[in-house]
Amino acid sequence: MMLPNVPGLDHVAIAVKDLEKAIAFYQDTYGLALAEIEEVKEQQVRTAIFGHGMGRIELICPTASDTGVARFLEKRGEGLHHICIEVDDIHASLARLKAQGAMLIDETPKMGAGGAQIAFVHPKGSHGVLTELRQGPSKIQASP
Repeated sequence: MMLPNVPGLDHVAIAVKDLEKAIAFYQDTYGLALAEIEEVKEQQVRTAIFGHGMGRIELICPTASDTGVARFLEKRGEGLHHICIEVDDIHASLARLKAQGAMLIDETPKMGAGGAQIAFVHPKGSHGVLTELRQGPSKIQASP
């Protein structure tokens, strides 16, 4: 059984220790344009988004030392943290995953960046990759 109405990859998230230093690297080295910086208080992270629409790069940096992202950085260092898949109905997607026996970190959605509803699937339930499901307002749109 597949998830209902999955538009595709929303973003790839990279955990970093120093957000400003990482932003400078992505701008200066790769020539990427920074679209937005946001603090997501509920997730205790600051994010920096590069790109517009689907397939963005999101840098995430913890704002507290006792968070999942902080523990990830301490254990594994900087690098790929998770992938995010855009879904049209996060509640139906979570119900379907739960019915299929997937290990969910979040059984109900939480508030994420940009006012989106998000929920995470444990890496053990997703072939070793922490996976975020996202349903929400439109992503950052390119300027006309």
